[in-house]
Amino acid sequence: MLSKALLRLGGGAARHPWRVIAAWLIAAALAVLAAVAFGGRTADSMTAPGLDSRQAAELIERAGTGQEGMTAQVVVTPVEDGATFFDDDGARTALTRLQTEVKRLPHVLGTSDPKGALDEGGDTAVRGGLVSADGRIAVVRVQYPDQSRLSAEDLHALVDLGDRLRAELPLRIEMGGNLFYAFSDPDGGTSELIGLLAAATILFLAFGSLVAAALPIGMAVFGLTVGVATMTVLAGVTEVPTFAPVLGSMVGLGVGIDYALFVLARHREYLACGLDPQAAAGRAVATAGRPVVFAGGTVVVSILGLAVANVPFMTVGGVAVSIVVLTMVLASVTLLPAFLGAAGPRLGRAGLIGRALRAGRPGRLGRRRDTAAGAVPAVGWRRWLGHVGRHPLPYAVGAAALLLTATLPVLGLRVGLPDDGSMPQSRTERRAYDLVAEGFGPGTNGPLVIAADPAGDPGLVDRLVAGVAADPGIASVAPARIDRATGIATLVVFPTTSPQDEATADTLARLRAEVLPAAIGHGPARAHVGGAAASLSDVGRRTSDRLPLFVAAVLALSFLLLMPVFRSVVVPLKAVLLNLLSIGAAYGIMVAVFQWGWGGALIGLEATVPIVSFIPMFLFAILFGLSMDYEVFLLSRVREEYLRTGDNGTAIVEGVAGTARVITSAALIMVAVFLSFAVAEDPSTKMFGLGLATAIFIDATVVRMVLVPATMTLLGRANWWLPKWLDRMLPRGPVGTDADGTDDTDAEPTGRAPRPRLADR
Repeated sequence: MLSKALLRLGGGAARHPWRVIAAWLIAAALAVLAAVAFGGRTADSMTAPGLDSRQAAELIERAGTGQEGMTAQVVVTPVEDGATFFDDDGARTALTRLQTEVKRLPHVLGTSDPKGALDEGGDTAVRGGLVSADGRIAVVRVQYPDQSRLSAEDLHALVDLGDRLRAELPLRIEMGGNLFYAFSDPDGGTSELIGLLAAATILFLAFGSLVAAALPIGMAVFGLTVGVATMTVLAGVTEVPTFAPVLGSMVGLGVGIDYALFVLARHREYLACGLDPQAAAGRAVATAGRPVVFAGGTVVVSILGLAVANVPFMTVGGVAVSIVVLTMVLASVTLLPAFLGAAGPRLGRAGLIGRALRAGRPGRLGRRRDTAAGAVPAVGWRRWLGHVGRHPLPYAVGAAALLLTATLPVLGLRVGLPDDGSMPQSRTERRAYDLVAEGFGPGTNGPLVIAADPAGDPGLVDRLVAGVAADPGIASVAPARIDRATGIATLVVFPTTSPQDEATADTLARLRAEVLPAAIGHGPARAHVGGAAASLSDVGRRTSDRLPLFVAAVLALSFLLLMPVFRSVVVPLKAVLLNLLSIGAAYGIMVAVFQWGWGGALIGLEATVPIVSFIPMFLFAILFGLSMDYEVFLLSRVREEYLRTGDNGTAIVEGVAGTARVITSAALIMVAVFLSFAVAEDPSTKMFGLGLATAIFIDATVVRMVLVPATMTLLGRANWWLPKWLDRMLPRGPVGTDADGTDDTDAEPTGRAPRPRLADR
């Protein structure tokens, strides 16, 4: 039985705390050393097998034109007001030096030549897209090999060169391109610190003890160190996306502190009942540890389900985040009880705040747990739950209507990828983006690359150029480059609209559905549209298409996992539906903030942006798993009370009231941690932070404290309905635990009312 195994594991760790702590110190040191010795850097490859943009990339790679590699662009303008590259010899000389020094950087294959085009004639420079029509802005495009041969050192070398030349040349120099997107350091360091400080404050207020507040933080830091270091080692084996460390830190801190809080709260209850610290720690792990293991497993299963999207970077990112979550689960049932055993009886003393908040003396375990060890008294929660229980229908309808209203903006959800124009003005990528858009048009920031294999059709390239140039969504087409060996042609195409504009996606779809087929005809030739903008659009479409399948799979799996846990059909079904409501509301709020701009300034959002294409699927996986934390923790206590009393109403009030303080504290911690990431510079990080914080807040308040008690009251004894034939088929899943840590799955209620089985009626 899981509870007995956890009882032995937790008790053993508490009896030999320093051995366990030493083992974790060694594990952390080895993980960090492995990361330094064998680890790799994160990088982004936003593509997937079978996509049209992927086929374009394969053709470009076959042609060997160099356009299959990474690119950067250095955007310059004279510092002197009114000066232009057409008539300022000093600016031209500075441009030549800049171009020369960029060419000398490691791994640079070549650069464009705005100075040479200017010498040939101003019209040539303008037509080549190297100098703006007014002569004020010039672009040096830098070509690198493919991403596998590059590292963050190449980006650092380019940035350092720009910093040096800004001080030496009469030019304003800004930089951007997909080299920055692939190798820029992700946000997170400051956000993690803010999140830890906020969590520590909430823990201290909840427990009134510095020692009690420090233990979950210490455990989370240990787990995060091991998890992120392991993720770095994984990056040395395969390509881990840049968002994975940020998301792993965000989720790891949240779940780690939450899991520790669940175990710590139960440990203090046992201490208040007179158990010695070692026995209390073992029993705390045996009881609260089981919901932790189950909830952590649900998070991992949900995240690994991202593989159904068939987008490799999402699958690997999910594996990386799952490593952090699993590390936190392991730390919760081994390292934390070791901390509890080392702390001894001091955790039973509440401290100044706890004593001020304490109301009454702890009574019999299971009846006054909520007031033990300095906890906030549950009298207020019982009054609230009693009120909801007397008016369940209005509260159920009102709360559901509120969440459905918040979900409505999802109907306007538009996926894409925020371009550099959504970054703050403090970033050089944003300033480069604005200069390019000002001088050449917004579409120049997101060119499309058409790759065509004529297959013996000599007129194909001319027809392609003519057809593409005539499309209303295309501003210009650069001269075609044809590889003599393969005959493959590549065309760089500049849309009239920015990469994140919805019209650009329409142009891309029109090129594929109408323009290219018309040019190719019925022959064996083929053409595909690639480039960064096309790749991101294709990934977004694939994830959107497969999101319903993923959601259905996660919902079905969660329902099947919860049935044996709670020995009920209705409780798992209700849990799935309510979790869906809270996640839908979070999606709706994200659309309102990021697409409509409502309150965007509060998190530093300078412009409206589409929702990053892969975030809805990632958020659903993470949020559904996290919401199960509270579901399992709360309903486990409700079932314990039901088995003890046999009365559904009493079980709801006592179970919810007994977990309300812990769930509220845990939710506050998660919201604080996630919101600390919502103020990061990168829009993707903001979306993850705000989406997670919003969903957890809704789940812990409207859902857990209103909808759950209201719907369970309305359902009455039907909550625990399970057909006899299904009861015989289901495996025994432990839910509650009695005082000695043994399972009570098969126990009958100990109150006067017999355990109801509607199937027996």
